Amino acid sequence: MGKLFLFFVLVPIAELYVLISIGSMIGVLPTIALVIVTAMAGAYLAHMQGLSVMLRVRENLAQGFMPAEDLLDGLLIFLAGMALVVPGLITDAAGLLILFPLTRNLFKQWLRKKFDAWRQNPNVQIRFYD
Repeated sequence: MGKLFLFFVLVPIAELYVLISIGSMIGVLPTIALVIVTAMAGAYLAHMQGLSVMLRVRENLAQGFMPAEDLLDGLLIFLAGMALVVPGLITDAAGLLILFPLTRNLFKQWLRKKFDAWRQNPNVQIRFYD
């Protein structure tokens, strides 16, 4: 609970600081335009990559394969899209980093390690239903 609270308090404060700093350097309207353009470009990229992942999932399922990697890609693309919807340059940068396949692979590796750690934790129960 404490980490989530800190996240929702510190990120907006950092976003405001960055926006005010950039706004004082390049002006208010260019800063607003920058936020809008990065959000639009990121939303377009997230949409295109999301469609691509959805097609790969569909193909894998049709062939009888479990699309685990593609589902992880889909989750990260969704999170990137959510970060891009939030106004601000820090969240836009984070969203764009997640969208690029090279850096997204780093996030996937980190998530796999987290999932393995959760699975090994005796306090976390994972149930499979048929």
